[in-house]
Amino acid sequence: MDVDTRLLRYFAAVAEEGHLTRAAERLFISQPALTKQIKQLEALLGVTLFTRSRAGMTLTEAGTALARSVPAVLDSWDTALRTTKGAAARADRVLRVGFVASGANELTQQIIAAFARRRPGWRVQLHQTAWDDPTAGLAAGDSDAALLRLPFPGEESLNVEVLITEDRWVALPAAHRLAGREVIAFAELFDEPFVATPEESGWWRAYWLASDERDGHPVTVGAVAHNPDEWLNAIANGYGVSLTPEATARFYQRPDVVYRPVSGVSPSRVGVAWPRTRVVPDAVRDFVRSCVEVRPGEGAD
Repeated sequence: MDVDTRLLRYFAAVAEEGHLTRAAERLFISQPALTKQIKQLEALLGVTLFTRSRAGMTLTEAGTALARSVPAVLDSWDTALRTTKGAAARADRVLRVGFVASGANELTQQIIAAFARRRPGWRVQLHQTAWDDPTAGLAAGDSDAALLRLPFPGEESLNVEVLITEDRWVALPAAHRLAGREVIAFAELFDEPFVATPEESGWWRAYWLASDERDGHPVTVGAVAHNPDEWLNAIANGYGVSLTPEATARFYQRPDVVYRPVSGVSPSRVGVAWPRTRVVPDAVRDFVRSCVEVRPGEGAD
């Protein structure tokens, strides 16, 4: 019998959370889709894995037995997959670096140049991911390292080195009533509709809505965007405003969207992240060293 490892990951999340909604948020999928996948796994195995109730999902005896074995199976597979993909890239002297949005801002080119000095003949292969993958390919083994906005779902299972701290600003339609302000207090935005990342992005969505910094005011979502282009169009068309890193004002300029500093909300950070493995490949170590080398206030090591 062949079972897709994706089904085992879904099972493990529900077993750990004991609740479909929380597990779905953690996995960045919808609850109905997760329910369907759990039923598919039960049908494949021919056993009932959970007892369902209003209180949540309780493992059956069969489910408990599977839950004991699944982590080791997934860890072994993840290690094998990451090692295989990484070895193929290293054989070609390519380092796969994922990033979300603008990566490490203006530091990105400096990082690549520093890495080239450390690893002559190597090439950094940059690939941008949509907002429904906040790990930029690290979780799937498609990246050797990533330049990411912090915090992000899955951060606790990776090595992370902070590179930049910058203020969060707000993006507004050019005709917005607050567009002429030099600085906007976050409290003045509480009743505005916001452009949000997909629900599948879990608490990363909540962070960029600053849900825990609203003094109890609920969030109104006016539109959902999966990438910067959708995000900019939604704002320009007046569907909502959005918190964004200060660097966005430099990287995503257009005449129908304005950016303004926001007071009363915490700053954002950018970091380099890489897998927490027993042996870190030398090329990945050199990339991390290159990131730290160009970090503001740092010198070459």
